[in-house]
Amino acid sequence: MISFTPLQTLKNIEFRNLLTGRFFIVLAFRMLATLLGWWVYQLTKDPFSIGLIGLSEVIPAVSCALYAGHVIDMNEKKRLLLICNYAYIFLIGLLLIPAFLNVEMHFTGHQITYFIYGVIFFTGIARAFIGPIVPSMIPRIVKKENLPNAVTLNQATFLISSVCGHAIGGVLIGYVGVKWTLVVILSLIFIASLFFWQLNKQYSENKKDSVNVVESMREGISYIFKTKEILGALCLDMFAVLFGGAVAMIPVFATDILDSGAEGFGLLNAASDIGSMCIITILALVPLRKNQGKILLVAVTGFGLCIIGFGLSKLYWISFMFLVMSGMLDGISVVIRGTIVQLKTPDHIRGRVLSVNSIFIMSSNEMGQFESGVMAKALGVVRSVVFGGTMTVLIALLVGSTNPKLRKMQY
Repeated sequence: MISFTPLQTLKNIEFRNLLTGRFFIVLAFRMLATLLGWWVYQLTKDPFSIGLIGLSEVIPAVSCALYAGHVIDMNEKKRLLLICNYAYIFLIGLLLIPAFLNVEMHFTGHQITYFIYGVIFFTGIARAFIGPIVPSMIPRIVKKENLPNAVTLNQATFLISSVCGHAIGGVLIGYVGVKWTLVVILSLIFIASLFFWQLNKQYSENKKDSVNVVESMREGISYIFKTKEILGALCLDMFAVLFGGAVAMIPVFATDILDSGAEGFGLLNAASDIGSMCIITILALVPLRKNQGKILLVAVTGFGLCIIGFGLSKLYWISFMFLVMSGMLDGISVVIRGTIVQLKTPDHIRGRVLSVNSIFIMSSNEMGQFESGVMAKALGVVRSVVFGGTMTVLIALLVGSTNPKLRKMQY
């Protein structure tokens, strides 16, 4: 049995710097996601326009992901992390133009929306690299016996920053407006870079001139398809969350169905992350010792049922609680999936495997946002969310019945 010592892992100064930097950058990203969903919907009053935010980011991110994995495995990781960090500062800084100069330059709502899509397209390229870098650095910072602990703490950091980002983003939009919220977001990304500068350099174990780029990318894909536990976990993430992306429609629910305003929107947007944070804290104290594969399948099924409940609810606090419960179940699955991927992947191929993992994650989240926008346009917002939750349940049942290795997985 692998030991689980949270406090011992946190004594590692370099690991603390990595987590602290990730906290600030994820906090900024979540605030940005909250802001963009609200901003675009206020500009267009069209749910489909929210879905296009995800599509604008996922197309370049997925397109570049395999190459990004090759670059990460062949180059020094700290340098790449800082380059991506400052690229985000530049790109998000461009959004200050329509935010601050809208009145002087007489931008229309559609012009601002298209400009936002263009900026997000380029952040998608940066995301293809920055997404896999942090988790690929963890195994070379902590000892192998502490890796499940480090994965859980990494997810806890992500979820805490997500909760704070969603909630703070909603509050700031309500009190200081879009433009000053953007200034706060840029400041947080800069603060993250200060912690990343404190990390040690991590050089590649591979020789660049001996590795063909295409063969390198193919090696990562091949490893995942040969490792059924990883493949099953990633398929659950991609297809189940793809259809269960009710969070994308929260601006519509908050504005038109629950009538909660900007502040209520921010809290509702953070609800699933609040649930995830609570369960991650529990798992840090009482880790899952056995039957992780079966627990993963049950958690994803329950997640889908909660999404159905959220779609049918017309009362704010009931909707809030369904999202909290969905977050708790998603938190369980995130920890199990992340641990499976890290434990089953050797270090020399980790960047490529995690890049393929990022394709599944981005496909589920951003394509889920696009799918939600399309289905909302076709079926209506409520029916689209209920449909998505139902598909999530069916996907979990299908994966569980066809992947016995994942079902029996224990660590």
